[in-house]
Amino acid sequence: MKQKAVFFDLDGTISDSGPGITRCAREALYHFGIPDPGDAAMRTFVGPPLRDMFRKYGVPGQEIETAMQVYRKNYLNGGILECTMYPGIRELLDALHQHGRRLFVATAKPEPMAVEVLEYFGILGEFEAVCGASLDKSRDSKAAVIRYLLEQLGECDAVMVGDTAFDVIGAAEHNIPTIGVSWGYGSAEEMKNAGAAAVADTVDELIQILCMEENGK
Repeated sequence: MKQKAVFFDLDGTISDSGPGITRCAREALYHFGIPDPGDAAMRTFVGPPLRDMFRKYGVPGQEIETAMQVYRKNYLNGGILECTMYPGIRELLDALHQHGRRLFVATAKPEPMAVEVLEYFGILGEFEAVCGASLDKSRDSKAAVIRYLLEQLGECDAVMVGDTAFDVIGAAEHNIPTIGVSWGYGSAEEMKNAGAAAVADTVDELIQILCMEENGK
């Protein structure tokens, strides 16, 4: 493998953003009188497009945009910073820079929110570009975000790093392999079934996979 550019997912890969996302998503469901589906179900809100998740859990189609408004109001009013950076991420970015990798963020999180989170962690400057979803519905899937990033970069030798099958499937639409990480909100089995090239259980393992060509592998 000779990947020179690394596209990082944000939620569940760099940021443990579940507490803020799930709290605000719950409040949007409560707005419509929808019973709490439980912690395991709420974890699935981290990563996929929120419009799809609200539809899945009972928000009527004509009310999806209202659900998004309720969610964003609460999320921007504190929920966005109810997150922590996973241990070892700074060391990961440093190691990849040392190995000559170009680093980017490709997230289904709205782009201004992604930038705010990365600034909060103090790592925004580690990435050449941050590409996220648009606030309207024009760019809200992982495949659309990656397309948007590739339009800016042109042809490049890239690999995706993410924590869900959505990352694997979205990258595959552009013939980009994905290395999954098991510390996030997705399932290692689902990522493998979707075609992930590998799944790393630790940051050290991820560094080894992403930099394996220097090790003669």
